Amino acid sequence: MNVTLQGLATALAPYELPQDLVQERAKTVLGPKYPQFERLLSTFVQSGIERRRSVAPLEWFDDGAHGWAERNRIWHDGCAAMWREAAEGALSDAGWRGDEVDVVITVSTSGLATPTLEAVCHEALGFRPDVMRVPVFGLGCAGGASGLSIAAQLAQGRPGSKVLLVVVEACTPSFRTDRLQKSDIIATVLFGDGAAAACLSTDGDGAVTLSPGVQHMWPDTLGIMGWDVDDEGLGVVFDRAIPAFVTAHMPEAVDAALTAMRRERDDFDRLLCHPGGAKVLTALEASLELGQGALDLERDVLREHGNMSAPTVLFVLDAARRGGHTGRFLLSALGPGFTASFVPLEIAA
Repeated sequence: MNVTLQGLATALAPYELPQDLVQERAKTVLGPKYPQFERLLSTFVQSGIERRRSVAPLEWFDDGAHGWAERNRIWHDGCAAMWREAAEGALSDAGWRGDEVDVVITVSTSGLATPTLEAVCHEALGFRPDVMRVPVFGLGCAGGASGLSIAAQLAQGRPGSKVLLVVVEACTPSFRTDRLQKSDIIATVLFGDGAAAACLSTDGDGAVTLSPGVQHMWPDTLGIMGWDVDDEGLGVVFDRAIPAFVTAHMPEAVDAALTAMRRERDDFDRLLCHPGGAKVLTALEASLELGQGALDLERDVLREHGNMSAPTVLFVLDAARRGGHTGRFLLSALGPGFTASFVPLEIAA
């Protein structure tokens, strides 16, 4: 049975972080502590990002003494609000009520909530007491694509059920001013906060038809991306070699995914990629022979929102849908593992 995407919506954190102001604030706060900071100032300009959103106001980051409890409180409250807004938007787009949802999936990696966020928002959304809850943690930037694949598999495995996927991340509370590794500076340049939600079912009509996807994980790559955990909170692991790794190894992952899906490259009109950063997008275009500038939707999302981790690729899908793009697409994202996640889909006219 075909699984269709019947509703899609996005949500943003309340505080805007213009990139020029972040650069100036970072220079003031981090510059005196990090001797090589001046050499990294150009990364703010070269990032391709003009603005991002955060669950905390800019002045919150002046104090680097936030510990686990405060960081996670900011994450929890901000993510719960974005979770609800995105979910309500997707349900409205699909014409569904909360009490019609059979399965609700939450994907997030940037903080901890127990009870999980779908339980926190259960009453506000009007979910039934017997709704199936599926919280998913640890997928990082690949979570949007992998979450969509999980949702498609559950919808296909339970024909006629209504599946709600909500992907939400607040990366900014994890910005660090204490340890100041290069990856912390890059995180300050790249990451923002946001959420996206999707309604999937085998019943009803939808302009987007999708199939369960596949993943490809490379051996001996656990140190490329993820979190370090210490008394202050989460510390980003973001290897500087990611663009070079993508250039060298992404073609093999695409070929492996196509083989697993019994597809060929010519079966797709375009990739829809997670915009992890400007250098990563350039590496994807070069390694997959897409042509320079081919990933224009991705650059638009990166410019307006930064890298929001997992939900970002669903912002790209939403931009394609709203922009009138039609055809066969391969949605892809990279995340901790180190893993590439792929989902085939088609957007009808």
